[in-house]
Amino acid sequence: MALDTHLQASIKQQVETALYEDLGSGDITAQLIPAENTLIANVISRESAVLCGKEWVNAVFKSIDPMVSLTWQAEEGELLEPNQPFLVIQGLARSILTAERTALNFLQTLSYTATVSREYVNLVAGSKLTILDTRKTIPGLRLAQKYAVTVGGAQNHRIGLYDAFLIKENHIMAAGSIENAVSMAKKIAPNKKIEVETENLKEVERAVNAGADIIMLDNFTLDDMKTAVAKYQSQAKFEASGNMTKDDLLQVSQTGVDYISIGALTKHIKAIDLSLRVLEEQ
Repeated sequence: MALDTHLQASIKQQVETALYEDLGSGDITAQLIPAENTLIANVISRESAVLCGKEWVNAVFKSIDPMVSLTWQAEEGELLEPNQPFLVIQGLARSILTAERTALNFLQTLSYTATVSREYVNLVAGSKLTILDTRKTIPGLRLAQKYAVTVGGAQNHRIGLYDAFLIKENHIMAAGSIENAVSMAKKIAPNKKIEVETENLKEVERAVNAGADIIMLDNFTLDDMKTAVAKYQSQAKFEASGNMTKDDLLQVSQTGVDYISIGALTKHIKAIDLSLRVLEEQ
């Protein structure tokens, strides 16, 4: 999967920061190992997971020791089976053991986001519903997690506050009304998408009439979602939101909405259980 220049720069920055916080003045434990010792190790997943984060791992080892050899035995986005070896690492023992934790930290986090994204996407397969992420990401890892979401097959909502308008309740109150907020948005950046958060059908009507491109249905009942879509689907796109879980997906997909945003893709993070095993030491 090709990475754009913005993401490539982000990977470099994220890896530098992660290594700095882990290494500090240097890996004192690695100094217990003779400098010339080498080893071969592989990395396995102890559970089923979607592999994500190869470029972060490559960057970690390249930063520590460009002579360490990494042989990937699975592709980005591939579903790993439990106990499946997917990466062979060969080189100086000190280098490998110094880079290990930082590399696996990226891999276990991004693979989890990709895995749970794939689970959500599979649940609505065959429907028109698109799974979106949110801005509820780990600080400093925004682009990494957004990338992992796409590896899992879901799509990104906004990357940040700069690429689209999302007019929420507090914005509406501060601007005076939905109409005022949408009107100002069209003047400020006429080419940017405008999404308005609504809490009832009356607000949906106002947002549609004001010219919003996307209407967020926040904590709507299923019946009200169906009503909003049936009445205004030719005038705007619709996004369901509000503590959506896997159990909600099938029913929401049947209302006709276009999108569902899931904060859990990036905020309810667990670590995929990965392990580096030494195969041979020299």
